[in-house]
Amino acid sequence: MPKPLRYNKNFEKLSYEEKQLLEETKKSIADFVEYSSTISDVNYATRNAHAKTYAVLKGEFIISKDIPNDLKSVFDSDKYEIIARLSNAHPKINNNKKDFPAYGFAIKIKDDSGRTISNYPLVNFPLFPVNSVSVFLKLFTSLNRFFVKKWSNSFSVLKQIYKVIPSTLNPSFLKNVWKLLLNKNNFMLSFEYHSVGAYRFDDKMIKIKVSPKNVEKNFGKKDSVKDSVESFCRAHDYLAEVYIQFCYDLKDQPINKLNIEWKNSPFIKIGEIKIEKILYSILKAAKMSFYLLILLRALKSFSQSGKFRN
Repeated sequence: MPKPLRYNKNFEKLSYEEKQLLEETKKSIADFVEYSSTISDVNYATRNAHAKTYAVLKGEFIISKDIPNDLKSVFDSDKYEIIARLSNAHPKINNNKKDFPAYGFAIKIKDDSGRTISNYPLVNFPLFPVNSVSVFLKLFTSLNRFFVKKWSNSFSVLKQIYKVIPSTLNPSFLKNVWKLLLNKNNFMLSFEYHSVGAYRFDDKMIKIKVSPKNVEKNFGKKDSVKDSVESFCRAHDYLAEVYIQFCYDLKDQPINKLNIEWKNSPFIKIGEIKIEKILYSILKAAKMSFYLLILLRALKSFSQSGKFRN
C-alpha cells in the first residue's frame, strides 16, 4: 500500500469569486436566522441547516488497542469524552411525526480538561450532489432566500437545482440514493454515518465512517424519530465502530469531488463510540435531587429552630 498523501492547504483555497459568494451566503444565513421563528413551527430562532435536534448525548470515543503503530502517535489518550448531536438536515422544523431520513450525527471530541479539540458533522448519506463551490454557495443562498421571501425567489432556486442535477447522474450517487430510499423507514441510529468531505488527520487526509454494532433497524418504527431515539437511549447502550479511509491517490480518492465514493482505500478501524443508556443516570440524578431537597429543607428547619446555633 502506498503512503497517504500529505495535506496541502491549496485544497481549501477559495477564488475571489467564491469569497464574494461566501459573503452573500453569510448574509442570507443571517436573514434566515432572523426570520426562522416565522419559518418553522416553533417560536424561537433556529439554525438554517440541521435545525431540528432529536437528542444531545454524552459518550466516549475509545481508541482501539490494535491500531497501526503509525496512527498511535496521533492520539494522546486511550479515550475521549464526546458530545453527539442527532439532527435532521432540513432547515425548517416541522411538527411532523415522520421526517425525511436526512439525518445528522455531529460529534464533538473533548480532551481531559473538557476543551473541544475536534468537531465532525457526519450524515447518513456518504456523498454530496455538488462539486463546485460556487454552485453550492449560489444554491444555498437561493434556498435561504426562498424560505425568507417564499415564492418570490422560487425561480432562482429552480435554476440552481437544475445546475446540480448533472453531478447526481453517476452510478455511485444513484446507487446510494436507491439504498437510502430502500431503508428510509429504518431507525435513525441504525444508519451508518459519513463525513462526506475529507478531513485533515495529522498531516494526512481522511474520510470517516461510523458504523453501529447493536441497533435494530426496525426499532421504534411506529414512533416519531425523537421518541424512538429517546426510547432506545433509555433502554440500550449505543455502540459503533469508527473507521477512516486515507487519501493515497487523487484519482481514486478525490478530495474535491464529493459525488463519488473513494475506491482502493480500505477502511481502517481506529476505535469505538459508546453512549451508555441514560435511564440509570437520570433516575440516579432525580433521586439525588430529591434527597438533596429534603436535606436542604431539613437544614433550613433546624437553622430556624436554633438547634445549629451556639
